Amino acid sequence: MWIADGWKDYEIIDTSDGEKLERWGDYLLVRPDPQVIWDTPRKNSGWKKMNGHYHRSKKGGGEWEFFDLPEQWCIRYGKLTFNLKPFSFKHTGLFPEQAVNWDWFSKKIREAGRPVKMLNLFAYTGGATLAAAAAGAAVTHVDASKGMVSWAKENAVSSGLGDAPIRWLVDDCVKFVEREIRRGNHYDAIIMDPPSYGRGPKGEIWKIEEAIHPLIKLCAQLLSDKPLFFLVNSYTTGLAPAVLTYMLATELKKFHGRVDSQEIGLPVRESGLVLPCGASGRWECVDK
Repeated sequence: MWIADGWKDYEIIDTSDGEKLERWGDYLLVRPDPQVIWDTPRKNSGWKKMNGHYHRSKKGGGEWEFFDLPEQWCIRYGKLTFNLKPFSFKHTGLFPEQAVNWDWFSKKIREAGRPVKMLNLFAYTGGATLAAAAAGAAVTHVDASKGMVSWAKENAVSSGLGDAPIRWLVDDCVKFVEREIRRGNHYDAIIMDPPSYGRGPKGEIWKIEEAIHPLIKLCAQLLSDKPLFFLVNSYTTGLAPAVLTYMLATELKKFHGRVDSQEIGLPVRESGLVLPCGASGRWECVDK
């Protein structure tokens, strides 16, 4: 398992009975987590001093309850700054476990010894985009949500990357990739962080189990002659790390590289254990 243990402004304090107690900077949030199937004693005082609690409804969805929490605040990871705003379906605008991937590909970009052109699909609020740009890559950031792209731009400015070579696009990711193939464009690195289920700007339905392999296959056509890496993230329990490895190894076999896929996770302070937070598949080039 790859563990995102480099945070100072974020931590999971405790987990119990379907929920996790987290510290986001100076504020404590309690949010549901389907992986937390254990019911352990809630000894940490933070459970009673939370600033926000997302209550999941039995009918689906849920709602936030706030206790002395600002509408927006910031946390930092290294030189990156992220603006946080609790919004629908328990989210805050950041997936902290992805920091373990940011560290991995940032090192690869810095050590590439050449310009790196990267494509970030389903790019959300720009965590991977900013990490790559800070490491020196030119990034194309694509997300179907105009609000998320605007949020990512705010994060770029807050991180001192407002003038970095980032192309911001509001678009359906699959259709964008198809157009890029027709245009003859290529990228040295590709990241995709697809949702388990979603809708495009024109009502297109995305189901990861049906769409992920065809998209990886399409994206393979966008890779340059000497690609650096290809990263796929999954939050769907049915897509085990070995499934990600199988797809990447199959579609990228013409390139000289290797694949490794693992669960990713975050440390839990109270137990000293790790909370699993999905899986990542990493293809990387191997120098001949």
